[in-house]
Amino acid sequence: MLKIIFLFLMSGGIPVAMAMAGASLIYILMTNSSPPFVVIHRMVSGIDSFPLLAVPFFILAGNLMNNAGITNRIYNYALALVGWLKGGLGHVNVVGSVVFAGMSGTAIADAAGLGTIEVKAMTDHGYSKEFAVGVTAASATLGPIIPPSLPFVIYGMMANVSIGALFLAGILPGVLMALLMMLTVAYFAHKNGWGGDVKFNGGKLAKAFFETAVVIGWPLLLWVLIGKLDFPPQLTVAVALAALFVADKVFNFQAVLPIMTPVLLIGGMTTGIFTPTEGAIAACVWSMVLGFVWYRTINFKMFVKVCLDTVETTATVLFIVAAASIFGWMLTATGVTTDIAAWVLDFTQEAWVFLLLANLLMLFVGCFLEPTAAITILVPILVPIAMKLGIDPVHFGLVMVLNLMIGLLHPPMGMVLFVLARVAKLSVERTTMAILPWLFPLLGSLIIITYVPSLVLWLPKMFY
Repeated sequence: MLKIIFLFLMSGGIPVAMAMAGASLIYILMTNSSPPFVVIHRMVSGIDSFPLLAVPFFILAGNLMNNAGITNRIYNYALALVGWLKGGLGHVNVVGSVVFAGMSGTAIADAAGLGTIEVKAMTDHGYSKEFAVGVTAASATLGPIIPPSLPFVIYGMMANVSIGALFLAGILPGVLMALLMMLTVAYFAHKNGWGGDVKFNGGKLAKAFFETAVVIGWPLLLWVLIGKLDFPPQLTVAVALAALFVADKVFNFQAVLPIMTPVLLIGGMTTGIFTPTEGAIAACVWSMVLGFVWYRTINFKMFVKVCLDTVETTATVLFIVAAASIFGWMLTATGVTTDIAAWVLDFTQEAWVFLLLANLLMLFVGCFLEPTAAITILVPILVPIAMKLGIDPVHFGLVMVLNLMIGLLHPPMGMVLFVLARVAKLSVERTTMAILPWLFPLLGSLIIITYVPSLVLWLPKMFY
């Protein structure tokens, strides 16, 4: 009955969070199985969680980076690195999204932030709007895969899984997805006879490679120093950051300091300097230092607007989590999750068959539910089954998030689809058709990530 009430409310156009909470309350009132007050109690307890404190801070850090003029720096860095290749701006789109994913944590922020710049630049250089929108939509899915990631925080809290391990698990799959997307761009460039969009410039390319080397080498050097020197890790990091600012002043880097956001976050979590929640606060402080002090692109009025936007987004996310908490509790209390688990385990005891069925289910659900709501509903149902079949919950978390990100590209509820339709001023129908070819690299990535768990778990096992 609970599922029927929920589907009835959803079909009436009621927002998913209201439908979950409303269905739970109506079921309790109809069956008199619990006091109505339990709805409020379970909703409050559902968000009374320390890891969830990371949510508003990650949102704030992403909003600060979005409004600090960082997107232009990322675009110029990617242009120098790969803009001279055939289909140059398509490659720039993907590389820019890889970098921006390390700051935004959400696909929608990626699509709205870099998407505005990239779609206009590509159409100005003669690319069709459909191609520009397609590659932008596909690359936006990298936002929650490459850390930091808001969906990983929600999944980690719901499934009781290390958020740091989830962040590390997303790095190699994110690189794989980016490579497959760039191969797709190369295919279209070869098919249509496209050349590069900027002239090859050895100096700019060398500088871009130097910036990349700094981003990779700086944390490795810091890691060695922390192990070798008899200094507190915090002092060593502070001195290294000061040296990094000096280097930025000397060499006038385009994107080294912004790219350091995920490096600092993951490095601090894996070395034990701070927890994920403290890491989210550190990301906010880093964003404010860049925006207010170093680049001076944020003023107090803009900061107030960013904070208000963060409050609005955080309230929406946490209300969805709260509503899903009571709905998930009701599913468990009424035995729905147990019945589903028993049915699945009776149907198959093979992990690969379960993963296939789970992928199909999550792709379908992702087309209708916002990722946060989908995660909070699906975790209590699917994660226990996955663990019984010996599937690592970190691996399964990455599979779940990627499925739901692909769902964001499709009607009727695909938010990335609607954002890019508005940015490019295309109809939803044309935008949907533009995205279809890009499902091949995305689904190819999904298959590899699903059935090659070592790709996902190699980095987490090194540190956890």
